[in-house]
Amino acid sequence: MSSGQGEEPRLVTVVLASHNRGKLAELRALFAHLPVELVEVSEVAHAFAPPVEDGDTFEANAFLKARAAAEATQLVALADDSGLEVDALGGRPGVRSARYAHEGATDAENNAALLAALQEVEDPERTARFRCVMALVDPFADLDKPIYAEGRCEGLVVKSPTGESGFGYDPLFLVPTVGKTYAELDDATKNQISHRGRAARAMLPQLASLVEARLLEAKRVLGGG
Repeated sequence: MSSGQGEEPRLVTVVLASHNRGKLAELRALFAHLPVELVEVSEVAHAFAPPVEDGDTFEANAFLKARAAAEATQLVALADDSGLEVDALGGRPGVRSARYAHEGATDAENNAALLAALQEVEDPERTARFRCVMALVDPFADLDKPIYAEGRCEGLVVKSPTGESGFGYDPLFLVPTVGKTYAELDDATKNQISHRGRAARAMLPQLASLVEARLLEAKRVLGGG
């Protein structure tokens, strides 16, 4: 929580259980109007060891990360797990999106593996969606009762990468309603239509309520009332 000595706090620090700078930038923009200072967990817990993401669902993995960050920092922690679900592949890569090609795979390797898996699939059947589940954990509440929010964006997997922005599968994911891949979108448009943007907006009321309660409690304690 950020404040000078003797001053009422103006911000609540929320740790993001991720080392992904692109994700941090997206969420900072989406939460910019809240009295929140969103920081990477490594900024406040330098020895933080991310948990093994061995959950079978986005919800499970988001919770694992948020709980670990909350325990390590004793701060409100936010985590998300997201991925690409391709209908022709039975929903894969899904929770394995970041390691679809192999453990520790690069974005380029994952993209190549996806294109290879869809080599014989024609355009109409290349339907897919990006899904994002966010988990918010308050270390001063029940650590095993996270707050969840979800967002999704429907689209198609194109046959070759297009666009220079974004990360992950962004150059391969076409959003038909705007006629562009994620990697061709400007930040404002992407935040408006993306799975993470929609999950963040679904989380907003609950995060705002938690932050307001924290600020009121801090004011009460500092004011002695």
